[in-house]
Amino acid sequence: MAGVEVSLKEMMAGIEGSMAAAVVDYTSGMALGTLGGDKDLDVTVAAAGNTDVIRAKLRTMEQLGLKARIEDILITLERQYHLIRPVAGRNGNGLFLYLVLDKARSNLAMARHQLKRVEEHLEV
Repeated sequence: MAGVEVSLKEMMAGIEGSMAAAVVDYTSGMALGTLGGDKDLDVTVAAAGNTDVIRAKLRTMEQLGLKARIEDILITLERQYHLIRPVAGRNGNGLFLYLVLDKARSNLAMARHQLKRVEEHLEV
């Protein structure tokens, strides 16, 4: 099992094209940890903003009566992919992994696969 800091390092070093990573509590909007980013990408602000994305999707699923679990949410920008992956299991209730990828340097399928692996080993 890996803690928040180790998980963030795995996301940044182990996923090609990673620009920023965060572990976020979507009930409060607070990031438990962040890594990466720059002057044009404030990871803490992005993580907090994406809590609204998770909440809206969960609310919509509830209204539709969908019982499925969200595996991930992909937001595609001109030069970036933003991946949001809710953490499953008893340790992850209310948490999600957030990863920003450089679109030109990343393999989206591999990134999704590796992010799933990080999620499975996360211990909070």
